[in-house]
Amino acid sequence: MTVVADVSVFILAGGRSSRMGRDKALLPFNDATLLEFMVEKARALTSRVFIVGGRELYSGYGAVIEDIVPGCGPLGGIHAALASSESNDNLILSVDIPFVTTSFLGWLLSAATNADAQATVPQAGGRLQPLCAMYSRDAVCPIEEELRAGHYKVAGVFSRLTTRIVPESQLLAAGFDAEMFRNLNTPAEYNAVTGRDAEATSIVKEHH
Repeated sequence: MTVVADVSVFILAGGRSSRMGRDKALLPFNDATLLEFMVEKARALTSRVFIVGGRELYSGYGAVIEDIVPGCGPLGGIHAALASSESNDNLILSVDIPFVTTSFLGWLLSAATNADAQATVPQAGGRLQPLCAMYSRDAVCPIEEELRAGHYKVAGVFSRLTTRIVPESQLLAAGFDAEMFRNLNTPAEYNAVTGRDAEATSIVKEHH
């Protein structure tokens, strides 16, 4: 796949992982951690790859962006990403969706570039997928206004943005499977995919 110079990818790694019971970004996945796996996937698209989360936790894995408005969930992470970005086109990825393919991400990037929208969001399983979506840098102001108003739901911001929704039918027509948006939220989901027990798994790694 061709690397795209003028796009940035931000991997949201700083969630509480409350249902997993431990930091899922650092769980083993494909001979790496889940975070390393997603960073490698992103680097197939661009050299501008950033991790959104705690610098102390994740600086060993790449460049880290910390929340500007902390405690606001994924929307706070998206805000921090866009506020720091030097790219107009920005791909936001949750760390826990490892089945999304680089070919799909490249396709989504192309769709967003041609859409002239502040957000390009795929739809699958009857739901929007805002944590695998493209955002333009100028979406940061409406998102910040939502945060300052105490509105933290990501889907709630789309009425404030020029938004293009990519329907599931279009994804299927392009040859993509909606199951790729399956995420790993719980130990049972993780174990079903990897054969590992997330509750018994620990990562010991030095970050220098």
